[in-house]
Amino acid sequence: MHNLMPRSYRDMVTTPHYLASQVGSAILIQGGNAIDAAVAVSAALAVVYPHMTGLGGDSFFMIYSAQAGKLVGLNGSGRAAAAANPAHFLRDGMSRPPDRGVQSAITVPGMVDAWWEVWSKYGKLPWEDLLRPALRYAEEGVPISRNLHVWMARDEPLLRADPILRDLYIDPLMNTIKPEGAKLKQPQLADSLRTLMQEGRDAFYEGSLMKAIIDAVRADGGLLAESDFTSHRSEWAEPLAVEYRGVQVCQMPPNSQGFSLLMMLNMLELFDLKRIPRNSSAFYHLVTEVVKRAFRYRDMHLSDPAFNSIPLELLLSREMAEQLVDEIRKNPAQTSEFESEPAGQDTAYAAVVDEEGNAVSFIQSLYYDFGSAYTAGQTGIILQNRGSYFSLDHAHPNVLAPGKRPFHTLMPGMALKDGKPIMLMGTQGGEGQPQTQLSLITGVLDYGCSIHEAISLPRWVYGRTWGDDSDRLRLENRDLGDAAERLKAWGHKVDVVDGWDGMMGQAQGILIGCDGIISGAADPRGDGLAIGS
Repeated sequence: MHNLMPRSYRDMVTTPHYLASQVGSAILIQGGNAIDAAVAVSAALAVVYPHMTGLGGDSFFMIYSAQAGKLVGLNGSGRAAAAANPAHFLRDGMSRPPDRGVQSAITVPGMVDAWWEVWSKYGKLPWEDLLRPALRYAEEGVPISRNLHVWMARDEPLLRADPILRDLYIDPLMNTIKPEGAKLKQPQLADSLRTLMQEGRDAFYEGSLMKAIIDAVRADGGLLAESDFTSHRSEWAEPLAVEYRGVQVCQMPPNSQGFSLLMMLNMLELFDLKRIPRNSSAFYHLVTEVVKRAFRYRDMHLSDPAFNSIPLELLLSREMAEQLVDEIRKNPAQTSEFESEPAGQDTAYAAVVDEEGNAVSFIQSLYYDFGSAYTAGQTGIILQNRGSYFSLDHAHPNVLAPGKRPFHTLMPGMALKDGKPIMLMGTQGGEGQPQTQLSLITGVLDYGCSIHEAISLPRWVYGRTWGDDSDRLRLENRDLGDAAERLKAWGHKVDVVDGWDGMMGQAQGILIGCDGIISGAADPRGDGLAIGS
């Protein structure tokens, strides 16, 4: 159950799938830098973890360039189709965009352009070298992993409904889902990867792949059009940062939810966490109340900043943190009310550090498990359903509009000390992403954990998933004692789940010590691996 924590003085790669980790390590050995390795890992994950990510999804990159001595971010999220607007769905009697199918695929996939942008700016190796491992896995096949098989079983009706997915995941002789360990070949996806290798990003946004995707979407009644793809560009952005325990913690700006974590840290900075036992009812109560208050303002403001003004200076101020902490201290043993919006959770986070000192923290997703569950024609590309999170209410900050980027759960993290990276962290999950990063950061900085220990700490997730009528606080059942009962007495709606429950996400992390030792860890809850050389 527990993965090893490798240490190295040279480099480190950690991803949620062992084959993707091996790809990243091989690229570094081949002479590539952390950016090269990140792109190769991202492409490999699109093949070996197809339920969580793919060419039809989005990605965010946070990159520390050792040469420039600077941290930069790349927002690789797609914008809504020009034809997408609330009236389109409201006139069909819908209260929100559909969760699945071609009409849920209303935002342009941004990940391929993000690969091209980060590689063009920082990469060393030829483009085709970075996509070759992914192509080989798609063409020759990979064993179906434990986590993929879990989601195949949960989503069997969706897989059967799409002809391409049915051929990939359903055994034609037994008429059942293929077993864990069976070989998964994706020949159509391999053809698309080969085209990308040969023609670069333009194949996806202007050329043959774009045309194939649009022809299929148009024939099936979707909204994406050629102009949506040709106008797409990723956006370089300056990360947001707050200081916590003398460390600068950095997150992507909106439309990422990363600022919600920074709000949480600003509040916890006002408490002496070392005096609160990590697995106590007092700890879980405090972090849950902190999460609620950050989510309240996240949900009030988060949107595409090109469409809405977001008061980040106020939200990340000391005054705001003190105001919110005063609320908590007025009722130290009583829960407050808050109702979150349920969010998708299937995501893949990875991190790379190279011997030159470059560091890349990156994350990618189709939003839901298998995204829209719609494969575009014969491309083998599953389109994301990220646009299904848009609201149709014109008064909502995340209201659907043409060319708008949605509220985005993706948030790669990095922490700096004296201007240099000391920690890279992130996780799978929607509502769980800021909460799990909070657990990792406090685990390392407040409780003195190694990165492996921090990832292995018992976790919590507060929020609401689809089908729930209210918010729940879910706790992993490890060393809880009477904490759950105390929390219930204080008014929390508590669910105790398995000790290493998959709903807690799959986190990865890298820690760089002051002595130069780089340690990495992958989540025991997933199929990942950390590799140093």
